[in-house]
Amino acid sequence: MDTILILERLDRLEKLLIGSKEVLTFDEASDYTGISRSYLYKLTASGKIPHSKPNGKMVFFDKKKLVDWLLQHKREPQLKIKDNTQAGNLANKNA
Repeated sequence: MDTILILERLDRLEKLLIGSKEVLTFDEASDYTGISRSYLYKLTASGKIPHSKPNGKMVFFDKKKLVDWLLQHKREPQLKIKDNTQAGNLANKNA
């Protein structure tokens, strides 16, 4: 097998394994979220992202809390916002 093909398969297998874990290491969290290691470090140092340091050195992330953090501050699609605005305008006209 070609070396590149083997490395691609290994990368896919690693991603599958990370997907089944509940607790992620710092590097796994960076890979899982797509956040660069330097920015993830800034987020942990400032306490802006949920994490734990059980022994004071290694950083771990609860995957569920990490996903919740990633999905905070949801935005409504523009179409839905327009529909809600139009429905409100119709309600005001009928009043």
